[in-house]
Amino acid sequence: MGYDASDIECIGLTNQRETLITWDSLTGSPLYPAIVWSDARTIETVGQLSRKTKKGVNVLKDVCGLPLTTYFSAIKLRWLLDNIPVVSQAQAENRLCMGTVDTWLIYNLTGGLDHGGVIVTDVTNASRTMLMDIKSLNWSSEAIEFFKFEQVLLPRIVSSSEIYGDIYEGSLKGVPIAGCLGDQQAALVGQKCFQVGDAKNTYGTGCFMLFNTGNKMIQSDHGLLTTVAYKFGDREVAYALEGSVAVAGSSINWLRDNLGVIADTAELNALASSVKNTAGVYFVTAFAGLFAPYWRSDARGTICGITHYTKLEHICRALLEAVCYQSRAILEAMNKDAQSPLRSLKVDGGMSNSDLCMQIQADILGIQVERPLMRESTALGSAIAAGFAVGIWKSFDELSKVNQEDKSHFVPSISTERRNKMCTGWEQAVKRSFGWANVGSAIITHDENLTL
Repeated sequence: MGYDASDIECIGLTNQRETLITWDSLTGSPLYPAIVWSDARTIETVGQLSRKTKKGVNVLKDVCGLPLTTYFSAIKLRWLLDNIPVVSQAQAENRLCMGTVDTWLIYNLTGGLDHGGVIVTDVTNASRTMLMDIKSLNWSSEAIEFFKFEQVLLPRIVSSSEIYGDIYEGSLKGVPIAGCLGDQQAALVGQKCFQVGDAKNTYGTGCFMLFNTGNKMIQSDHGLLTTVAYKFGDREVAYALEGSVAVAGSSINWLRDNLGVIADTAELNALASSVKNTAGVYFVTAFAGLFAPYWRSDARGTICGITHYTKLEHICRALLEAVCYQSRAILEAMNKDAQSPLRSLKVDGGMSNSDLCMQIQADILGIQVERPLMRESTALGSAIAAGFAVGIWKSFDELSKVNQEDKSHFVPSISTERRNKMCTGWEQAVKRSFGWANVGSAIITHDENLTL
């Protein structure tokens, strides 16, 4: 690209949120494989914890802004302590460290155990653990006591834009790590959603919509999450409402890898484009339950409306529509909470590369969808955070021309009547996906060794 390592003034880091890593403070080595954000093995843990109090899954919502669900880091750690002896033993001996991916990366990049690696997490990642007080931005003693994490070693909470430490070795030795944001907050920053009411939707493995609420923390009454949007140095913290879809791009991988019916994303788009509609087929891609605004851990993947006429092309189109319907449900919840209808939605991420998918999204939302030419908004957001920390930029206004060229706009092309009819069918399909993973159910949802 014509650049040298010496041209790099700082590094920004963005990471998969909620994913949990545990390691031994004495050896610096991991204790157990990371448990990723979408892992649903903790469903029984959620049930056990929710039964401890009359508030159920909302027991800590006033503290951290989040409900008890398989999604968040604290649930994963509780599961590890209950099921993995090496982890519970480390806690008993005061050597259990835990962190999200940002903590693990910064710790090792700045030297790790042998060279004084820095153990920190930024406020956006900390806000996804269920352990941070979302008002004070400090670890919550109430949450720690609830989960029984008193002997767990937690990282220090820092802002999203400051110098955490320097790269210890390699070609970038000495370059400061100066920005850190969870991937979805990084995309919000990368899309320059700095004003109250700005919103973006990222279509990756999952799908994540964030709505900037400024310095006002809004507790959702419609199934959304209250989260930290970003905090740049000593500046005031910004909050957001978030709606998360567990399965987006990963559903394409399922069609390709599990069923073997498509070779790649290009083939999916070609098949889906070859039909004008799904012929009444709805595909609820609840492979790991449904997130916002439904919050149904017991839901599982369901295809409704199949007839003798149904072809692979219809299922491929229904898969694309599934992400768009779930995004609409989130947007409707945001409009109710914010009491200000969104008129345009900024999009990015892998699935946004599909013109067909983005047109379907505009049709189902009934508003304009705006897509930048450079769609790696998470990387851009982390770079912006790092740049602010070392003085490359000093105000958000200086970013006005960044990634502005050659945007694409998708506008609704179907009638309100047709849109409402399609969405009514979707909600009926969603209801039929409920109940397949009840803890007490006899339904088998994975391979088991059965004896007769």
